[in-house]
Parts: sequence; structure tokens; C-alpha cells
Amino acid sequence: MFPDVKPMELSRRAEPFDHRDWIFELKHDGFRAIAYVGEGKCKLVSRKGTVYKSFDPLREAIAVELKAKDAILDGEIVCLDSDGRSKFNELLYRRVQPFFYAFDLIWFDGKDLRQLPLLERKRMLRRLIPQRRRGRVMFTRHIKGRGRALFRKICKLDLEGIVAKQKGGLYLPSAKWIKIKNPNYSQAQGRLELFEKRR
Repeated sequence: MFPDVKPMELSRRAEPFDHRDWIFELKHDGFRAIAYVGEGKCKLVSRKGTVYKSFDPLREAIAVELKAKDAILDGEIVCLDSDGRSKFNELLYRRVQPFFYAFDLIWFDGKDLRQLPLLERKRMLRRLIPQRRRGRVMFTRHIKGRGRALFRKICKLDLEGIVAKQKGGLYLPSAKWIKIKNPNYSQAQGRLELFEKRR
């Protein structure tokens, strides 16, 4: 029914930049996931191709909230605090209910959208995601051209970073998105040791 989707790769860059042909989004701190939605069900697949066995309530919510015959979305599974900030440890230890922040629409109602420009895919995604206060699926907003200003803001708020994407970019394995991480992000401290303890 669906094509197997290889998630867009993220390259790294140390410094933010401005460019009129790029958009910039908040980098959410969670688990990357491709959501396959169809026939009233949702499957969440990790960046490395592993099917998530947990997150049953989230998968059910995605299937119910998205009014589509079938769809494939790229996004991030996150847990949020009262201010809407990602809390990675809450997600890692499954302490609170997770949400799905969608940032791309790859397939919709039987149509492969990977050859469409990014901004067109995001417009379709915005129309697909219902605007409700208590929804579990959320749309990742962006700004055009002004990566430096967004990066300064996220660093001030102690968020993880930003992602830069060409606004006309196609969803192709040969293409790249760029992540610029906050070097002083407090939740990154001790994370390597945390994962080593869990092995």
C-alpha cells in the first residue's frame, strides 16, 4: 500500500545563517518517526527503520485525528512541559503522554508527494492537521529566511537547535536538511552517559 520511505538526512553546521531560499524550524528533542496512516491505523517507524512497539495511545490518536484515506508524515515524537518545550527524559522513560510534531507530508490520499517543493508539501500538511487545543498531532511552524534570529531565540530559551531546509527542496535521499544545535543546551549534558547506563 505504501512505499518504504527513507527519512531525509540531517547534516550538521556550527553556525546559523540567513537565506531567502531557506526556511528554518525549531529542532524538537525527541524520537524521529515516519508515521504511516491508513485504514484507521498508524504505524510509527524510527529513523533507522525500527517499528516502535510502544506509543499505542499516540498511534491511535494520530489515526483518529488525521482525516485522510492514507498518509505518510515525517515528524518527531516528543514529550512537552507546560510551556511547550521538549523534555527528552520524560519521553525516554515514558513518564507523560507523548505528542507527534509533524514537519513534512510525504504521501497523501494515494499520491506520492516527494517530487513536490517543500513549501507546497507543508501547505498540504497544515490543511491536514486539525487545529485543536488538545490534539496529539501538531504542525511544525517555520520562518522564512531568518535563521540567525530564530537561533538566537532558541538559545535564549534553552532549546535544542534549529533545522534549515530549502523551501523548494524535494524529499529525496540525495537531498539534505541542516541542523544547527545550541552548544549550551542544558538537556544534552550527560546524555551520552545516560545512554551508556541503559545498555
